Amino acid sequence: MEFTTWLAFFAASWAISISPGAGAVAAMSSGLSHGFRRGYLTTLGLVLGIWTQILVVGVGLGALVAASATAFTVIKWAGVAYLVWLGIQQWRAPARPIAEAGTDATPRRARELIVRGWIINALNPKGTVFLLAVVPQFLNLAQPLAPQYLVIALTLGFTDLVVMAGYTALAARLLSSLKSSAHVRALNRVFGTLFVVAGGLLALFKRSA
Repeated sequence: MEFTTWLAFFAASWAISISPGAGAVAAMSSGLSHGFRRGYLTTLGLVLGIWTQILVVGVGLGALVAASATAFTVIKWAGVAYLVWLGIQQWRAPARPIAEAGTDATPRRARELIVRGWIINALNPKGTVFLLAVVPQFLNLAQPLAPQYLVIALTLGFTDLVVMAGYTALAARLLSSLKSSAHVRALNRVFGTLFVVAGGLLALFKRSA
């Protein structure tokens, strides 16, 4: 990949990462529930999910998902169900005192946060279709593709790590300013609703889009 082509993709990557979606909701939700340090683990999962999508597109499975109505529908509704389930969990989350937020960390919980982020991005056929439409514009088919996909994956991973850090920090800062459990409960329900909305938007996404 030539440097000028990479610069164009680098600029596009910021727009891709900043665009609000399920990933941004997940990052802010984790920042709200766990503070920045623990909440940022979800972003690591989100990036792994992006890399999974790029791998799928790179080996040609992305085209199969986009072309197969059955595969697309199965993956889409699995993603919808997961986002709605996250919304319900967030809505019902206990309104813990602020001082206790993030004090129950365990290795298993850290893994759960990473896996949660990974599932959100990996089970998103909208992302697959988007990458299929965007990535080929930056590929030089006369050169080996694997190094180019690696550059694309690292670039998207970098911008997402930076942008989602901002989303997580914003929510964590909000967490530290809350004064009562009622405020925490209200924000849990806001983010729970946002997860359900994200699931609803994914449900409306059509294979032909």
